[in-house]
Amino acid sequence: MRNLERQELYDIVYGAAIYGTGGGGSFRVGLQLIDDALAQGKVFRMADFDELDDVDMIGTPYSCGAISPIGEEDKKKYARLPDFEKEHYNMALEQMERFLGKPVKACISTELGGGNTAKAMYVAATAGKYIMDADAAGRSVPALQHSTYCIYHVPIYPISVMNQFGEGAVFTRVCDDERAEDLVRALAMASQNHIAVVDHINTAAVLKNAVICGALSQAEKVGRAYRLAVAAGKDYAGEAAAAGGGCMVFRGVVESNDWGTVGGYTVGTRIVSGTGDYAGHVLKIWYQNENIIAWLDDIPWITAPDLICLFDEEETLPLLNPYGDAGRSVSVICLPAPAAWVTPRGLELFSPRFFGFDVDYRPFFD
Repeated sequence: MRNLERQELYDIVYGAAIYGTGGGGSFRVGLQLIDDALAQGKVFRMADFDELDDVDMIGTPYSCGAISPIGEEDKKKYARLPDFEKEHYNMALEQMERFLGKPVKACISTELGGGNTAKAMYVAATAGKYIMDADAAGRSVPALQHSTYCIYHVPIYPISVMNQFGEGAVFTRVCDDERAEDLVRALAMASQNHIAVVDHINTAAVLKNAVICGALSQAEKVGRAYRLAVAAGKDYAGEAAAAGGGCMVFRGVVESNDWGTVGGYTVGTRIVSGTGDYAGHVLKIWYQNENIIAWLDDIPWITAPDLICLFDEEETLPLLNPYGDAGRSVSVICLPAPAAWVTPRGLELFSPRFFGFDVDYRPFFD
């Protein structure tokens, strides 16, 4: 068990943002949550499964919705409603505990992302829970069924949802994870495009075999390598890639970034013209919240579940979708998919064909 200090927490958030592949929520919001909890005197206690009892209950708190900026019209639409923005993630957990009639001992991050990983840590710290050194994706993913829980057939229900206006509900049962995605996404769309969720409530004995253990430590490793490289004026994208077992794949300037909010997701296509060693080549990236598939000179090149991660070269920061418009200089790295995603079951759930592309997954690191 380890009490995490501010720098360690920041490294985790930045590393998770890199693993976020353009999605996973805002790392800026994530850092604010970390600072807020520390200002309250809260302690972030990270634990491994062998430090919990098998019967201890664990929940997965996160945010579901689009990552598009909110327009002025939407803001006006919800202006009359109360605002529980800071509290509603904890309210979702409290609602789940009331439903269960017993306390939750620890929290697990649903994915590695600058926003969602920080939210899980924030809920754990402010509610007096442990944060597990694990997550259920090893990267950021668009939909609720994109989880190692689903790969290993761990039930998603009961599901506690709470929007920022303090309106909550518990789904006592759903038919399957895809149906859970439809139901929760619909509530997010009716709630300014995001909603707090706590799901996959189960015992440590069950969950320890259904998640990626050591995920937060891995995010911390990549985030630390990134931070030290930036401070030293080194190739921070390359250093982050190496720490994650990946490599640099492209550098260039954004030619266009066309996106919209579709079905509760941020969906877009970014086109990057190569510079330097990559001059004369064009990289096209399609994203649904997260970067899903990249074409090099119109030929499919990198696809989910491998990770396509961008950095804003001007800000020396991970680039989140849908930001980074024409004229922005970017670098692109690829990180290998977690092992669970390249199993037959993993590829059935999360590969180009899931998103409607007539493209088979081909590991970039073969």
